[in-house]
Amino acid sequence: MIPRIVATPLAPLALPRKGKPRRVSPEVVAAALPGPGRDRLAQGDVLAVTTGQQPGLLTGPLYTIYKALSAVALAQRLERDWQVPVVPVFWVAGDDHDFAEANHVAVLDAQGALAELRLRDRPPDAPLVPLAREPCGPEIAAVLDALTQTIPQTEFKPQVLEWLAGTYRPDVSLADAFAAALQALLGARGLVVLRAHAREAKVAAAAAILRALPITLPDGHTPVLVTARQGRDRLRTEGDGWVTRRSGERFTRADVERIAREEPDRLSPNVLLRPVIEATLLPTVAYAGGPAELGYLPDAAPLYPVVAPGVTPQAPVPRWSGVLVDGRVDKLMDRHSLGLADLDGRPGELEARLMRATLPPETEARFSEIKGSLEQEYGALAEAVKRVDPTLERPVQSARNSALAGVQEVEKKLLASLKRDNETLLRQLGYARAAIWPRGEPQERVLTLASFLIRYGPDLVDALAREVARWADAP
Repeated sequence: MIPRIVATPLAPLALPRKGKPRRVSPEVVAAALPGPGRDRLAQGDVLAVTTGQQPGLLTGPLYTIYKALSAVALAQRLERDWQVPVVPVFWVAGDDHDFAEANHVAVLDAQGALAELRLRDRPPDAPLVPLAREPCGPEIAAVLDALTQTIPQTEFKPQVLEWLAGTYRPDVSLADAFAAALQALLGARGLVVLRAHAREAKVAAAAAILRALPITLPDGHTPVLVTARQGRDRLRTEGDGWVTRRSGERFTRADVERIAREEPDRLSPNVLLRPVIEATLLPTVAYAGGPAELGYLPDAAPLYPVVAPGVTPQAPVPRWSGVLVDGRVDKLMDRHSLGLADLDGRPGELEARLMRATLPPETEARFSEIKGSLEQEYGALAEAVKRVDPTLERPVQSARNSALAGVQEVEKKLLASLKRDNETLLRQLGYARAAIWPRGEPQERVLTLASFLIRYGPDLVDALAREVARWADAP
């Protein structure tokens, strides 16, 4: 039985205005992985709904899949409303060089505890190469073995492991492995998995990248990055040329033009320029993303007239967001009248509240009475002694605090005794926290889909797709 899916909207759905369909260049089409989505992208004048993410281990956190499904559902809705072809596109940001974010992922083990799977660490002095050049390496075998050992055996486990082992291979870059896994999972639903780091896409983007080179941002850098001696590096304007921030290499206009012509894969956009390049290459009408990345779109607006004259910026659309609640957690929440927000608190707060609820009513009332009485009586005593000797007011306050601390200590010990008698409940709460708010963060930002697919099988993806389609009011 699949888990209950609870939608947690980031913001109300805002539909974009209809754009003007146009043909996508053969180079951009060639950068997409084969599938029904790419076939539609190549058929003629189309519109696109885009989303994207830097590559992640084993497809990264759940929200990556939610982004992709949001783009699919929104494209279906707009195609129905506008009666023109609208294609969902996932922009694989293989230029990203943040290996420390992409090299690990979290799952729930057989006991329901949080377990991290880590590929390897990049040495501090290593060049910050793009993830499109970072191979999965031999360490991926250990990651897949750890996944095998961590997740309990189910009828779905062999299929999930086959999917991941077939895409995340030692000789494949992390970016291409991520793209292949996403294509295998959602390509049949019409999603276009676009390898933005592919040479074909780089060739198509080169002219726009060069148009962005003269732009100087408030921090003194351009929105263009170049792969140099220290890896992917920002260019700082200096005189009539540019200097890389970390390696200090100098580039003239002629140098960058030569790179764009002969080695276009070395050039890439920063976070502000990326949506502009996307809108240049694709007839995108909307970008489905989270609050942080959508916040960049207004800041990118001034770049469009310079880099992409005549191109309308894509509209920001908050993606679908949700929580997977399994049966064990559901039962616990029903039994104790808990909501999802109750599990997102400081460790110990919920436990203490539930322990107090097991106390006989007269016990809790007695503690309250004693605390109130102490406050009242010591307050009256302080007023009395102050009229005789004001210097005694502070010792009275100190005595009051000591008395209250004594009562609180007894209450604390009583709760500790209750906790010992309710170890099962505490274990259940620990499992629920790990499942719903792992590490105090939203589930979708920590746990990966594989952790759930092994338990619930492919029907889970179908259920998620239906829920996201309901969000978009898609057919």
